[in-house]
Amino acid sequence: MQPTPVEPQVEAARRSVVYEQPLNERMRTFLRVEFLYQQALYHNATPNPWSSRAAVASLLEILAITSRGDARSEVLKELERQLVVLRDYKARPGVDTGRLGAVMATLTQRRDELSASASNWLTRLRESEFLAAIKHRIAIPGGTCEFDLPDYFHWLSQPADARQEDFNRWLSSIRPFCESIGDLLWVTRENSRPRREVAVQGTFQINFERDVPINLLRVMMPGESGLFPEISASHHRCSIRFLQWLDVDSRPIQADADVPFVLTCCS
Repeated sequence: MQPTPVEPQVEAARRSVVYEQPLNERMRTFLRVEFLYQQALYHNATPNPWSSRAAVASLLEILAITSRGDARSEVLKELERQLVVLRDYKARPGVDTGRLGAVMATLTQRRDELSASASNWLTRLRESEFLAAIKHRIAIPGGTCEFDLPDYFHWLSQPADARQEDFNRWLSSIRPFCESIGDLLWVTRENSRPRREVAVQGTFQINFERDVPINLLRVMMPGESGLFPEISASHHRCSIRFLQWLDVDSRPIQADADVPFVLTCCS
């Protein structure tokens, strides 16, 4: 019997918690960059020195991720792949061509913006002595105190508008990269239909079709359930255990009752 497709209502979604599990290294990188970029934007919009510290820390973590392999090239390849997939949808009946055209236009714009950045797109950030000094000290517990980095402390003492202006200038170098990843993840999440499933006695297993590679799993549960999923997955299969949260001083225990949840397998 096939699982019943479900389209969660807006109110239900607001009360729900979504857990995501990447199934390949590219998707892990994308999710980490998305998380750090959102964190950087949030803290940069908050006008206090502590938030500026958090925003700079997020920026430096994004730079650390981009230093491993050719991240820009990977994003460009994925943009091209998604555009090819979306072009194939044009010939399908019942497709909202207006919405499809808007999504394709956005991805095309992201591709063009990222392509326009030269291969040395991060040189300005990586050669900044100011950021390099913070990066060197930030791995040390308390290493960015005022007596360790007086110039950093001086910058943090500047008016919020000045700090935000500097940070936005740094962010402009990675914005096309980060926003491309955000749009790619949106398409990945929206491209698949969620379905209701039941974990019998708190355990659920599924085998994936070999000719349809899955990149991302999403498990949605009611926020008040008191449960969370522990997901173990590979390219071919997935196993989920639902654990009952007790408190921060207690070890979670596996649920022994049947657990309904919503699963999305994103290709």
